[in-house]
Amino acid sequence: MRKSTAKKRILLPDPKFHEVMVTRFINNLMYDGKKSASSEVFYEAIDIVAKRTNEDGLEVFKKALANITPQVEVRSRRVGGATFQIPSEIRPDRKISMGMKWMILYARRRNEKSMAQKLAGEIVAAAKEEGAAFKKKEDVHKMAEANKAFSHFRF
Repeated sequence: MRKSTAKKRILLPDPKFHEVMVTRFINNLMYDGKKSASSEVFYEAIDIVAKRTNEDGLEVFKKALANITPQVEVRSRRVGGATFQIPSEIRPDRKISMGMKWMILYARRRNEKSMAQKLAGEIVAAAKEEGAAFKKKEDVHKMAEANKAFSHFRF
């Protein structure tokens, strides 16, 4: 490596729940630097989740995020002219960011009216261990399991 690694930015906890994880999610949800819009969407989605499940919305969100967080991933590696999919462990911060990005991606693809409703629907589905983001995690784990034979090529 020629260049030094980037320093980790310290995120401030969000004003409503006082959670750094929420700030991180809002930052991932944000488009074009419009943080107030993305935080509005997130807080509205949490309110919708609380109404639908009759539980604390933030706790349901945390449970949903834990359910869609992957443990392993496959990485491509060329060995002797052939490309192998090699299963490898994921760093803790990358696990969380992958889970968040999948949740946002599949929430945007849902067929509901507003982004808050889409996000709420995806959070509730992930908390129940269903939905597209949870399926993505399952697919990644299946792929890693199927390619376990190549794990000795790990770098």
